Amino acid sequence: MIVPSISSEEALSRFQAGKLTDSEQEWHRLVPVEAQEALGKREVQRQSVIFEVIKSEREYVADLEAVQDVFIKGLRSANPPILRESRLQEFINGLFGNLDQILAYHQRLLAALFARQREQHPLVQSIADIILDTTIKSDFRAIYEVYIKHYPLAESHHRKQLKLNRAYELFIHSASNDPRIRKRDLITFLSRPVTKLPRLNLLLEQILKLTETEYNHPDLETLPIIQGILKDCIKSTQPGIEAAESKVKFWALCESLVFQKGEIIDMDLYDESRSLVYTSAVFRRVRTETGFSEKWSDLDAALIDNYFILTREEKRPNGVIRRLLMSRPMPLSFLRLGAFNDSPETRREKAADDGGILDGWRTQSVPIYPFTIYHAGNKSTRRYTLYVTSETQRKKWYNAFVDAIGVHKVRQDANMWFNPQNITDGFFRSPPRDPSRQSNAVITSRIRCAVPYMYGSPGRRYLAVGCGPGVYVGPANSEKFKRVLTHKNPIAMAAYTTWENKVFNRLVVQVDSSLLSYSLDILTRVSLGQSDPHSLDASLDRIGGSDLSVTLFRHVNVAGRALLICASKRRMATSMNLHVFEAVNAAELSLVPRRSSTSVPRTFRPFGETGYIPRDASDIVGLSKTVGVCTTTGIITLDPTNVVQSAVTIVPELRGASEDENMANLKSRTEGLKPLGFVRANPAELLVIYDEIGFYIDKHGVPARRCGYIKWEVKAVSYAYRNGQILLISPEFIEVRNITTSRLVQVIEGRDIRLLYSVPYMSKEDPVLVAMQGGKDDKDGVSDKIVELTETQELSMVTPTTATTSIWDEWDM
Repeated sequence: MIVPSISSEEALSRFQAGKLTDSEQEWHRLVPVEAQEALGKREVQRQSVIFEVIKSEREYVADLEAVQDVFIKGLRSANPPILRESRLQEFINGLFGNLDQILAYHQRLLAALFARQREQHPLVQSIADIILDTTIKSDFRAIYEVYIKHYPLAESHHRKQLKLNRAYELFIHSASNDPRIRKRDLITFLSRPVTKLPRLNLLLEQILKLTETEYNHPDLETLPIIQGILKDCIKSTQPGIEAAESKVKFWALCESLVFQKGEIIDMDLYDESRSLVYTSAVFRRVRTETGFSEKWSDLDAALIDNYFILTREEKRPNGVIRRLLMSRPMPLSFLRLGAFNDSPETRREKAADDGGILDGWRTQSVPIYPFTIYHAGNKSTRRYTLYVTSETQRKKWYNAFVDAIGVHKVRQDANMWFNPQNITDGFFRSPPRDPSRQSNAVITSRIRCAVPYMYGSPGRRYLAVGCGPGVYVGPANSEKFKRVLTHKNPIAMAAYTTWENKVFNRLVVQVDSSLLSYSLDILTRVSLGQSDPHSLDASLDRIGGSDLSVTLFRHVNVAGRALLICASKRRMATSMNLHVFEAVNAAELSLVPRRSSTSVPRTFRPFGETGYIPRDASDIVGLSKTVGVCTTTGIITLDPTNVVQSAVTIVPELRGASEDENMANLKSRTEGLKPLGFVRANPAELLVIYDEIGFYIDKHGVPARRCGYIKWEVKAVSYAYRNGQILLISPEFIEVRNITTSRLVQVIEGRDIRLLYSVPYMSKEDPVLVAMQGGKDDKDGVSDKIVELTETQELSMVTPTTATTSIWDEWDM
């Protein structure tokens, strides 16, 4: 008997109300001894397990209700608030998930179990039908799957808030004093739904074993059905738990990373699709200055689905773990696998401590297994040989790399920002690798320059292509080209077609130090066999006359004018002349009388006075209202419509480097680098582009974003800009980066890549053209192909308003 003074029914009522002591909450304490002896040992055990199911359900519901009353309501009513109101609900959702849905189900289940217990006590025939009625519902399993898969993230939210929020830590400590919490940690309560179904399954398994088979008891059929449902639910949540645990590890990694000071690296870590593929401890050999002895560096390697990183763990006194980057993160687009089958080597380690006097001096040789990875753009300087402790772990790394690189490539191919499309591959050829196999095919040599333009009605795109023998013209997307100009090795070309309702119809070619202008219409008709080649000579205009010795020229459209800007040599001088010419509208040319039948009207007229630029100028780049002249000391910005009287600004403005450590660091990074140009990144910033790095400047030319810089993966030779994306072009790769965040979004591979055509003010129809080694290598030679980089999706662009663009008035942009 429980207590002589009360009946079994009263004891049951007190049990269901949770008013019995722990020692009294057993089935045999609620049932007379005579009744137990009449039932037999097997049935007594079965009734005890059924009672345990009901008891555990009561405790489970009580714990979930305590979470609602103590923790959730406590967080909402805390004064002063523990978290900002804007974040509170989001935090509660992230911490407790759909716990309220689980509680509602089990409150109904417990009520039904209590009713059955009151109805049949002390001999409960079965509770299987009640449990089956609950578990068979599809949304019951669904809510458990949602909660269990989210649990590792919930635990992570809790532990992170404990570290960061003192008020939250005090709240949790205070809540543990509540009688319903009984000093238990919140993690204990959060994990209750995770362990509930496996524990219930074990109890039902015991009931099934104790159920007599000879009487055809309904539990013999019902309990296996319930067990199957519970096992399926438990099994289905395992992958989700593993994924969530991996996400927690990934977050912990991200939050602990310490980047090199000054460098901007946007690895897109907090995208929903990011995941941690594999991580483990690795070793790296470090040679001493003498080179005779070897030391080892213990590192942590992590393979994310878009980057590989090497870190060294550092534990701070407050328990916070920092992971210092030991090298720049390597994008999977550039990661290549070296040897993974080299013979194991040995590493000397301290032997196990057996308590001997000399244990501190004893060492042992431990086998370690090397593998090599490298950066495709820096094969020698960014090559890493790492070591792990077993062949099994080395194979795990290999499989992880192969899978991650494969998935990354598929994602990149399916989400290209720019789709490389061949315009021509076969006509332009370099000599074959084996001269003895050479045919009689025309050898044009490598493509040096090219420009697209429209001809005819309806307009069709044509290409003028400069090679060793001269200039070839033909329709785009064909192999039908004809040499129309015989000037050897043209350096650069530009097509002046239409601008601001003006028609120019001119092709400008730089040959040696001369600028020659030809009629595009006649040029095209000659290529089609519709005009005599000599008619081209009649359209020739030598820009600037025969005395102009040009080193470089560029076509820019500024302030409604189609301009040609060129630099010319000055003998025995430290500077060069800067000339500006304006393209003459064809309508004006038709009104100018010719002096003779052989004279050609000036198709480009001088615009303003001649200015001067440093002799080391390497390029001229255009913005909307200004141009930049790239020199070794920076980029000189000026107004091309008034070169002589223009306000001149040199960017970047680094005069504050002596007082600003960040600026001094940036200044040292730019020393010896070649500036390539700049592009507007947003209404308030420009991105300045050097061959190895880039950084942002404000309207005064002063570095922005705390003087942070972006290091390109490969040294760039040139660049193009298109609708919010910057394309950095090197001989083997094209890096496509978001101009606002610097995030690497695509990598295009090739051989001998050269930028042919791109202008920063391009309309949506204007192409980006590059040349690279083609796909044909036979007796006719090695092909050189022209590739158009075509946008594959609409990109979001910030369109400056009149108010925002006024901040550029100082540069008159």
